[in-house]
Amino acid sequence: MKNIVLIGMPGAGKSTVGVLLAKSMLMNFCDTDLLIQGSTGESLCDTIKKRGIESFIKLEENVIFKSDFKNSVIATGGSAVYGERAMKKLKETAKVVYLKVTPDELNRRVNNIHTRGIAMKDGMTLDELYKERAPLYEKNADITVECDGITPEECVDLIIKNSLL
Repeated sequence: MKNIVLIGMPGAGKSTVGVLLAKSMLMNFCDTDLLIQGSTGESLCDTIKKRGIESFIKLEENVIFKSDFKNSVIATGGSAVYGERAMKKLKETAKVVYLKVTPDELNRRVNNIHTRGIAMKDGMTLDELYKERAPLYEKNADITVECDGITPEECVDLIIKNSLL
């Protein structure tokens, strides 16, 4: 069975939906943010502060590239799409699902932008980050699921219906 990779902005619901999807599909679940934290022994926020955004993105790419996922739903960090090598590897063994959420919805969902561990430049807004990343999510997605105004369970149902898994 192929893996399922969830991509999207911070606050799109990748981790929440990923756990539910894995249970529904009888698959394993992996959160790449947790893999990064396990490799560094520190929070994402601390890693970004200590190493800088570019080093964090390279670390994220390396962690994903070196991981061997089998029969898994993989919730990636929002910045995973910057790592071309990692995304290429994931796409070889997975269907990539973009959990699309509008900037207005993201601003409602994400209250802890400065402590969440988001790889974004100082002073950048969530709207600006969305504009930068949305084309990368669209480029890498096999399937796009519109997630505004739906529950995580409804999102899982849409993924299963739309992905022809």
